[in-house]
Order: sequence, then C-alpha cells, then structure tokens
Amino acid sequence: MSERTVSTAQRGRMLASTIGKPVLFAVLMWLASAAGEISIPGTPVPITLQTFVMMLAGLMLSWRQAGSAVVLYLAAGAAGLPVFAGGASTAALFGPSAGFLIGFLPAGTATPPPRPVIVTALLRGKARLDSAPHAALTAVRYFGASLAGNLVVLYLFGITIQSMVMHVPFTTVAIASMGFVIGDVIKAVVASLAATGLAKLF
Repeated sequence: MSERTVSTAQRGRMLASTIGKPVLFAVLMWLASAAGEISIPGTPVPITLQTFVMMLAGLMLSWRQAGSAVVLYLAAGAAGLPVFAGGASTAALFGPSAGFLIGFLPAGTATPPPRPVIVTALLRGKARLDSAPHAALTAVRYFGASLAGNLVVLYLFGITIQSMVMHVPFTTVAIASMGFVIGDVIKAVVASLAATGLAKLF
C-alpha cells in the first residue's frame, strides 16, 4: 500500500471520527430525553439524563465536537423533530425550558479566548492516566469542570430565561430549581468517573 493510500485512509478515519462523535452525542442527547423525565413540583422543567450526556460530551470531546453535537441536537428540535423532553420540538425553544436547552451550548463546550465563558471542556484539562493518583486527580478535575459548566453556566442561562418567559422573579425560579442540584451532582460524579475510564478511547 502506497504512502498516499495510507494517508488518504488516515484522513478518512480522522474525518469519520470528527463527524461521527458529534453525531453520536447528538443522538445520545435525544435518547436521554426519550428515556423519560421526572417532574419537579414548582417548575415546568423536568429532570432528564440530557445533562449527564452533556457532561460526558464536555469531558470527552473537543470543544468544537461538543459544540457541534449540541448544535445538531438543537437544530433537529428547531426543525420540528420531537427530540426534546416529552417529545417536544420547536415550541420548547420558546418556552420555560428554552434557557436550559440554549444553555447546553456554553455549558458543555468551550469558546476560544478572549470570550470569558467558563465551561466544562475548557476547565477539564488533559487526562493523566499513567498512575492511580494521576487518574484520581483527573477524575476530581473532571468533576469540578462538570459542576462549573453544567451547574453554574447552565443554571444561570436556564433560570434567567425561565424567569423572563414566565414573568416570575429570578429568586423564585432559582429556589424551585434547587431540586435539580442533588441529581446533577450525582450525574457529575458518574460522568467524571466514566470519562476518566474512557479517556484513552477518546
């Protein structure tokens, strides 16, 4: 096999990986919403596994790939496909859940400097798995990045826009949204451990 053929094959595999990973995570986000939801009293936004998938995307993909996955997912919903929680589509982008859906993009990805967005993919750093202590530190760093991106950034977007859409004070929406926190912390722990274990594959 010639060097040109090998190079072409390598480029083909790289292209497939570059395109395939965002598509995979976009599909996983849809499956996470299709898996079901849990309603929280006092808020119209349900609990789903979407934030868990977003944490994995931010921890396992480059910011470009993670961003592409979110854009694909949101575009599918905007086009009318029932990919959001409860089988919703376009209308969800203008309802109480809009802030959380739109917030997926900065929460799970990183925009290049100088934009001051603190997000999962930017904070996670490089995985070090050459020893047990380094792997443990990687998991801890991943956990912190997940909390920063998917609790701080995502909640800020979600609560602010929900407050505006529903004409309810920010504080009221924030208090009602606290029911999500424990679940999201657990998701962050699981996502961090999973991403650390799968780091060599991605």
